[in-house]
Amino acid sequence: MRNWPFFDLSITTPRLVLRVPSLEDLDELGDRAAEGIHEDGFMPFLFPWTDGDPAERARRTAQYHFRAWGALTADDWALEFAVLYEGQVIGTQGIQGKDFAVTREAGTGSWLGRRFHGQGIGTEMRAAVLHLAFAGLGARHAVTEAFEDNHASLAVTRKLGYREDGIRMHARKGEPVVTQRFRLAAEDWSETPGIEIRNLGPCLPLLGLDAS
Repeated sequence: MRNWPFFDLSITTPRLVLRVPSLEDLDELGDRAAEGIHEDGFMPFLFPWTDGDPAERARRTAQYHFRAWGALTADDWALEFAVLYEGQVIGTQGIQGKDFAVTREAGTGSWLGRRFHGQGIGTEMRAAVLHLAFAGLGARHAVTEAFEDNHASLAVTRKLGYREDGIRMHARKGEPVVTQRFRLAAEDWSETPGIEIRNLGPCLPLLGLDAS
């Protein structure tokens, strides 16, 4: 699609393909959301979108991606990738930037279908977008945060070399909760072997960056 080059953008790792989802990918991603992302009684998200029934979770998944596409500007963008493992869509990995051309700071967020947990996939897909951030986009920092009880996300973050960067208070389901913030500087980033970015050049102007 000439006017939306993101559909050609992809990142590959030894096991995964990350790509901006097609409509068919969104259907499959909705299936993963419907199947379940986390155990009952636990909420890793500030907005509790996974509290709905399976059909509602699937619909909210598609709507989230539609909103990200429609709201993207050079000064405020979010790229939400479908993550494929052995040809199957298994989750989503996002990277976001606000005034990125000035701040050179990118945030990340993700979720993974519950039956794919515990296989190191979360680490590999985060490493993929860190490669995009630092090697592809010239980021100076990557930031992320997670609730203190989201042990899996915190483990991925620490494994990839982030440093603690303070805390933030939130209200989650009417209760005060703490998120731990983290920051990874470009000089502390360790490149993961075997990651390749394809067709990034045409996307750069839409992200506020020079394509030359």
